[in-house]
Amino acid sequence: MKTDPSSSETDEYVLEMRGITKRFPGVLANDHIDFTLKKGEIHSILGENGAGKTTLMKILYGLYQPDEGEIRIWGKKVKIKSPKDAIELGIGLIPQISMLVPTLTVRENIALGLEPSKGPFVDVKEEERKIKELQKKFGMEVPLDAKPWQLSVGEKQKVEILRAIYRGSKILIMDEPTSMLSPPEKMALLQSMEKLARSGIASVPFITHKIPEVLAVSDRITVLRRGKVTGVFLTKKVSREKIITSMIGREIESEVHIPHVKEGEKVLEVKELKSYSDKGFLAVKGVSFSVRAGEIFGVAGVAGNGQKELVETIVGLRKAVGGKVLYRGQDITNKPPSTFRSLNVGFVPGERLERGVVPHLTLYENVALSYYKKSPYSKRGMMNYDEIIRLTKKLMEEFDIRAPTPSTIARTLSGGNLQKLILAKELSSNPDFILVEEPTAGLDVGCQDFIHSVFLREKKEKKAILMFSGDLDEIMKLSDTIGVMYEGEMVAILPRREATREKVGDLMVGKKI
Repeated sequence: MKTDPSSSETDEYVLEMRGITKRFPGVLANDHIDFTLKKGEIHSILGENGAGKTTLMKILYGLYQPDEGEIRIWGKKVKIKSPKDAIELGIGLIPQISMLVPTLTVRENIALGLEPSKGPFVDVKEEERKIKELQKKFGMEVPLDAKPWQLSVGEKQKVEILRAIYRGSKILIMDEPTSMLSPPEKMALLQSMEKLARSGIASVPFITHKIPEVLAVSDRITVLRRGKVTGVFLTKKVSREKIITSMIGREIESEVHIPHVKEGEKVLEVKELKSYSDKGFLAVKGVSFSVRAGEIFGVAGVAGNGQKELVETIVGLRKAVGGKVLYRGQDITNKPPSTFRSLNVGFVPGERLERGVVPHLTLYENVALSYYKKSPYSKRGMMNYDEIIRLTKKLMEEFDIRAPTPSTIARTLSGGNLQKLILAKELSSNPDFILVEEPTAGLDVGCQDFIHSVFLREKKEKKAILMFSGDLDEIMKLSDTIGVMYEGEMVAILPRREATREKVGDLMVGKKI
């Protein structure tokens, strides 16, 4: 890196956040946090879900106002009252979910609002020259005449970064930038981040849960736990174990002990399944596989290769136009979702707030949705809320759901606690088959470890588990069998012993093996 982070405190900082404190009703989200950033530095922020990372960055970007503390840019005290103020101060935000205008081209999205002019007209040639110069400098080639819907997730992210740099950003807030990328895209992004930093752009507050990525590209690491700073480390002098202990207060075993379970009968069988996307093209192209009792079948793939449509077709949310879905030999193809839910199954969707829970209901009301026809929680159409609340308290303890009471509103939970709530209500009925999408996306290492242990426990009890995940580490860690999806096809099904990271990673991006 261009700047040595071990240099003296007299070095000029691009950014200083001192004593930042932010309170919400019943929660101290940021407790007198200090955070600094030097020119040309990648400074990672790590912490459990709910540790205060995102709140701190929302304060920096003007989305929240601090209750205490001050912010300095290049040594000058500033008030950031809105994102407009942040942008004018050279602060850019690279969102997890693309915010590009879908009807505009890449070039138009990058230059929007800052188009060079030639009289009353946009100087398109000058615009393209400037953008191509940035693309070449930072290794971010994307077709300028393409529309966002034609781009991969990684390409959209490049456009977001180019747009921020085009606007003169010197501080880039990157929140979970690699969470939805394929292995090659992750590598390319990390390399681009290093180029940005070496050029003098402070590539920032880099928020992630991927410790290997942090160790690969960061100069310094700040760790938060429950709203407080628990450590600031030079990356080259800190171990993975020290980082994890600072994050969650305990160590985590690096190796997962997968229980040996003799696989049983086929629980779910998918035969030559086909279905269309919302745009009317064939998204699932003759997919076949089966999942047995005691097996974790992991489906790997970069987002957008038919996984979402496949899940929806299996559960009855999307019509199959060919093939079959069988559950214990029973044909459930094109049956309504209520048929799937009436079977002894658990479903953990990827969209936690949209499909996993009803966000404005309490925890116990969300649990009640899974028990409204079951005794002793329901009788003659009337809910026994005393029993539901008693069950919710039990699940909160068993699944380590950190919330004040069962009456807490679901949408106020952190991502990790929300996922635990969904798991709790889906698994508490002891299902034979579990369908789960992106089980730990965006969750911290402690929460990931807990959720992985839950799935291994369910496998030991001979449950059949179908897991869709874009996280290759997760797929390799948990799966007995690995299926790889690319452009709507299951391009390979491999026993875990025959799968390597390189082989699965190549299949995910369409390389022939």
